Amino acid sequence: MTPDLLEEGARRAAAHALRAEPGKTESGGRQAGFSRIARPGEVDVTHGRILYLEEVSVSFDGFKAINNLSLDIAPGELRCIIGPNGAGKTTLMDIITGKTRPDAGRVYFGSTIDLLRYTEPEIAQLGIGRKFQKPTVFEQLTVFENLELALKTNKAVTASMFFRLDSAQSDRLLEVLHTIHLADSVSAQAGNLSHGQKQWLEIGMLLMQDPKLLLLDEPVAGMTDEETERTAELFLSLKGRHSLMVVEHDMSFINTISDIVTVLCEGSVLAQGTLEQVQNDERVIEVYLGR
Repeated sequence: MTPDLLEEGARRAAAHALRAEPGKTESGGRQAGFSRIARPGEVDVTHGRILYLEEVSVSFDGFKAINNLSLDIAPGELRCIIGPNGAGKTTLMDIITGKTRPDAGRVYFGSTIDLLRYTEPEIAQLGIGRKFQKPTVFEQLTVFENLELALKTNKAVTASMFFRLDSAQSDRLLEVLHTIHLADSVSAQAGNLSHGQKQWLEIGMLLMQDPKLLLLDEPVAGMTDEETERTAELFLSLKGRHSLMVVEHDMSFINTISDIVTVLCEGSVLAQGTLEQVQNDERVIEVYLGR
């Protein structure tokens, strides 16, 4: 979530408390695609890739967390990222979202947007949403209020005080409620939801921002089998409308949702292909899956 959203959420939560008392493509760095004029902030996917990293490296105190990594993702693709602990999965997401700056390499959103030129809040505004492993929702607010808060609107104090949903925003909110399986819990306080429901609510909050790319870190960790199954259904429904990068260790879940799986090891791409292909790769078996 962006800082302005967090601040507005804190304000609403405080108000709630008072009432209760008396979060390598072909295009590379080209500035336009197929003679199209690049427009500031527009994601140009005419070359068939929405995310592009080339030869990216970053070190922390001499440890190379990302080592000459190249990766690209197509529009509407659901890409799964797996690998042992310390492989660089979280650092990869940190680089894409602007939390960490690489020492070398290029990171592009579409053909023309150089993400290394933008701050973390600006990247979120460009259309990249990120969900961390632990759900971050405003627990004192209802499901409806959390989603309403996440709408792309003017978050200034005065604008927020007089904000009212219009018909298009109401329709969008209802659509997201059904997508995330929480239509029956619209009035429930977020703090009373199950762990899985909180995960869905945070994904819903990201969807209210209309992201083009979603980064999801271990989304089914701690979920029940039923919640995991419904999360797989949710992700498959999002595929095509959004691009998704999913970091996960649950192989059964990955088998359900994956098209292409990328295996990271020591900060580099070790293998890539279908889940069956990477599971049969001797290098992957040796460093991650075991026998």
